[in-house]
Amino acid sequence: MQQTRYCAPFAGRMLAAVSVVLVSIVAAQAADIVVSSTIPSNGDLNPYGIVFVPEGFPAGTLTPGDVLVSNFNNNKNLQGLGTTIIKLTPNGAVAQPGKAATFFTSKLPGLSTALGVLRAGFVVVGNVPTKNGKSNTVQQGALQIVDGSGNVVTTLTDRTFLDGPWDLTINDQGSRAQIFVSNVLNGTVSRLDVMIDASGIMIVQMVTVAKGYLTRTDPSALVVGPTGLAYDPATNMLFVASTGDNAIFAVAGAGNAMTPVDKGTVVFNDTRHLRGPLGLVFAPNGNLITSNGDAVNPDPNHPSEIVEFTKQGVFVREFSLDPASGSAFGLATVLTHPSQFDFAAVNDDTNAVAVYTHVSNAFTTTATATAP
Repeated sequence: MQQTRYCAPFAGRMLAAVSVVLVSIVAAQAADIVVSSTIPSNGDLNPYGIVFVPEGFPAGTLTPGDVLVSNFNNNKNLQGLGTTIIKLTPNGAVAQPGKAATFFTSKLPGLSTALGVLRAGFVVVGNVPTKNGKSNTVQQGALQIVDGSGNVVTTLTDRTFLDGPWDLTINDQGSRAQIFVSNVLNGTVSRLDVMIDASGIMIVQMVTVAKGYLTRTDPSALVVGPTGLAYDPATNMLFVASTGDNAIFAVAGAGNAMTPVDKGTVVFNDTRHLRGPLGLVFAPNGNLITSNGDAVNPDPNHPSEIVEFTKQGVFVREFSLDPASGSAFGLATVLTHPSQFDFAAVNDDTNAVAVYTHVSNAFTTTATATAP
C-alpha cells in the first residue's frame, strides 16, 4: 500500500484542513499511513470512538482490519446528537468529507467513545445523548449490540451500571466476554459479564468495580468523567483514565471483583504531561498510551498530545496530534505481528482518522518526544 494523505479545505475550526500527524512516530520507519475523513453523507462530526475489527470476525459487511469510528456530533456540530459509525478499510479508498462509508446509523444519538468489537460477530457501541447539544440536557444513554451487517440485536439500559457509557474495553473470550464500561455521569466503572452465541449476547451479571471518579459538566467538553479503559487479563488489572482527576488509576482484580474500589491506585498523574486524559490503550511493549483532551490542565504549547508511559507510571514520550487543543480523543491499537502493530487515532479538529499500518516496536523506542 502506498502512503496516502488527503488534504482539503474545510470550513471553520472543526473543519480545518486535514493535517493529522503523530509527530515522529513513523518518521524513520517508512510505515504506510492512511488519513481519511470521518464525515459521512449525513454530515455527522466530532469522531470519538475508534476500534479495529479483529481477526476471526465472521465474513460479512466488516472485514478483519477494518477501522470503525463513532461520531458524537450531528451535522450542525451539536454535541450528543451524532448517529453514525463509519468504516474505513485501510487499504481501500480514502474518504473525502461527506463520503465516509457508513456502517451503522443509530436511532439513539450521541455515539460515544464506548465502541468495541466482539470477534464472535458483534459491535458494541454506547451513546450519551443530549436534546440540544448542551450539557444541561445530557441524558443517561445505553449500550447497543449491533451485528456485522449493522442491525441492532439488543439495547441495554441500566440507571446504575450504564449511566452515561463514555468508553469501554472488552476482555473477549469467544463464547463469553467481559465488557468494562466507564460511566461519565455517575463516575463509576462497570463490568458486564456476558455469554455470546450467534443470536447475540446474554447478560450474566453487571457489577460496579470502581467508583468515585470526578464528574462534571463542561461548556466545551460537554461532560468530564472517567473515560479510557485498558484491561490486562494476565494480571487481572484494569487501567482507568479519569479525565477530571487528571490521572490514570489501576483497579486490581477487576475481572472478578464483586464490590467497587474507590478509584483504585494512582499509576500516573504527572501534571507536566497529563492534560485531561481520554482514550487509553496498550502498546505491544506493555506500556500504556493515552490521549490528552485538554479540558483539564491545558497547555497551549503542548496541545492534543498522545502520551506514552509505563504501567509503573514512568513517562516515556508524548506526541502532538494536532496544533489545535482538544483534537485528541479515541485511540486504537492491534498487534498484527510479534513486532508490528497497527495504530489509529481520531482527530476531532479535522474530523479525520489516521491509521498507521505495520508500525514496528520502534514506535515506543526511537520516536522523538515533543517535550522532555
